[in-house]
Amino acid sequence: MLRPHPAVLRRLVDEYQALTAAEAAHGPAEPNPRMRDLAYTLCVSTGTRDVERALEAAHRWLAIAPAPVREPAAPMAGQRMPVTEPA
Repeated sequence: MLRPHPAVLRRLVDEYQALTAAEAAHGPAEPNPRMRDLAYTLCVSTGTRDVERALEAAHRWLAIAPAPVREPAAPMAGQRMPVTEPA
C-alpha cells in the first residue's frame, strides 16, 4: 500500500485535531465541511474507514517516519554561499 508523505500526513492530522479541539471548545455548531473532508482524506490515506482508526494509523506511521530533511537556507540577495575548503 502506498503511504502519504509524512509532511502531508502530519499537516492533515494537525489540521483535523485543531478543528476537533475548536469544536470541543465552542460546542458543536453546524457540520464543518472541512472537518468532513479531512476525515475522508485521512481515511483514504491510511486505508481505513473510520477517522479514529485513521488517526491511530497516521500516528503510528509518523512515529516511524524518517526525520524531515531540511534544505540549507538560500543566501539573501547579494550574499554568497560559504565555500568549504577540502580537507
